[in-house]
Amino acid sequence: MVFCGLATPPEGGAKTNVDKLKDRLVLFSANSSPSCMELANRIAERLGVELGKTEVYQDSNGETRIQIQESVRGKDVYIIQTISPDVNRCLMELCVMAYGCVTACARSVCGVLPYLPYSKQCKMRKRGSIVCKLIASLMCRAGLTHLITVDLHQKEIQGFFNIPVDNLRASPFLLQYIQEEIPDYHNAVIVAKSPSSAKRAQSLAERLRVSIAVIHGDAETDLLDGRHSPPTVRTTGGLPELPFCIPKEKHPITVVGDVAGRIAIIVDDIIDDAVGFVAAAEMLRERGGGESAISQVVVTNTIPHSSQKLQCCKIKTVDVSLILSEAVRRIHCGESMSCLFHNIGADD
Repeated sequence: MVFCGLATPPEGGAKTNVDKLKDRLVLFSANSSPSCMELANRIAERLGVELGKTEVYQDSNGETRIQIQESVRGKDVYIIQTISPDVNRCLMELCVMAYGCVTACARSVCGVLPYLPYSKQCKMRKRGSIVCKLIASLMCRAGLTHLITVDLHQKEIQGFFNIPVDNLRASPFLLQYIQEEIPDYHNAVIVAKSPSSAKRAQSLAERLRVSIAVIHGDAETDLLDGRHSPPTVRTTGGLPELPFCIPKEKHPITVVGDVAGRIAIIVDDIIDDAVGFVAAAEMLRERGGGESAISQVVVTNTIPHSSQKLQCCKIKTVDVSLILSEAVRRIHCGESMSCLFHNIGADD
């Protein structure tokens, strides 16, 4: 990836991309947490701009307040927001800041959310709702004109937004980590924790030239779409009785593929429940895949996890600020985004 140089334009000549960045680009951090500020400062440093001045705080009654401490009139604003365990507060910080920038006559407002909150609630479950669609509408109504994110839980979520969405991929950084930090990665096997993540695992396995295994079985029991209502009273002369679907047979959890004597690398898009990963690692160890249940947990800095790293020395962080900063630069300078998706398939 090539970044803009720091050369100044000749007298009377056109401005370089760096001058355009400094003239009209404003970069804000919507969260005062150390992790979000660290990511925002890394992006600002790569772009060669200073981070904008804002104040984010909570009133005594719990309401979110944002103070934008510099002019954004006619500027292209990029708001960086990482999602901490207090998801709803982070979401309100983003929306309030975006609305504040629109009110202050910003030319455009782009949200940089490495992780999109509520993305796992993108399908109907029983009598629930598609909450991710609601969040998308909320962001658009708040004033966002563009969205940059990383590894959406489902690619179809982009259709919930009526603004452009750039869904970047972290797989090149993870592949680079495997090749550089695992000396004997050629003897590894990529393991999909569930059949739903098999395509992602296969894509990584094909790039690393290694085999694949899939953990298969009835691990997820909350995916039924039944309403669990009591049966209606059958009346004479009514509609014919509808056929009931035959329930699935619960197969025992098993591993499809050879993992004996291999380095097992379990892949998934998000770790929100460590119990499932530990159970998968224990099963792989029982089948001869490694000596320790989990030797490393490799994650990106799309979600703050500094407190977890203090509690567990096995957590390794992969920095993705490079691709985020390059996406911001290319969008601001009106350049093509295609090079950021070079050799990246839909299943990555």
